[in-house]
Amino acid sequence: MAFFTVEGKESLFVCNFISYDARGGIILKLLEDRIRQDGVVLPGNVLKVNQFLNHQIDPQLMYEIGQEFARLFKERPVTKILTVEASGIAPAIMAGLVMNVPVLFARKKKPSTLDDRTYTAEVYSYTKKVTNTISVDSKFLSKNDHVLIIDDFLANGQAVKGMLEICKQADVKVEGVGIVVEKSFQEGAGWIKGQGIRLESLARISSFENDTVHFVGEE
Repeated sequence: MAFFTVEGKESLFVCNFISYDARGGIILKLLEDRIRQDGVVLPGNVLKVNQFLNHQIDPQLMYEIGQEFARLFKERPVTKILTVEASGIAPAIMAGLVMNVPVLFARKKKPSTLDDRTYTAEVYSYTKKVTNTISVDSKFLSKNDHVLIIDDFLANGQAVKGMLEICKQADVKVEGVGIVVEKSFQEGAGWIKGQGIRLESLARISSFENDTVHFVGEE
């Protein structure tokens, strides 16, 4: 790893001299450390990460996350990345940049007119207690597409289920699901794997015991 200073701030980049496969552990530690440092545990098993992911965004960290998703899915013939607005866009954009594929995001807005040119799905948010209709214009998904789904969080899996429904309507091949932060104690991860879909989550949280984030694999 190398450090450099910009405007008085010390920053970290994972440099090219580090082997491609060794990057995974470094990115995982970088992300876990950032969650410990800036994440805030709220009632209802909610983790607030608006310092670097879903309000204010750390571009450098997002770029490293994008590189890691590209590494994890390098053997898959991905032609397009699908996410849902808004917090999934930053990591998806960086993955698309590294993989050199377009990024498509489902809108959380019901189209004024529903027709065969629009794919839609219902997504319930346990955090906000609302149901959104997500939609994608059919011209952006073709039967020849191989889609990688990327999102910021995975808990109960509702957003991923909605995007999978859109992929089903479009008759595209889903190559896998990439998640920045997985709440492993909730059912979403198990459901995705139960569908035979490859799931790669970067930071996997086992619990929020005593308002502290605990990761899978910690003693």
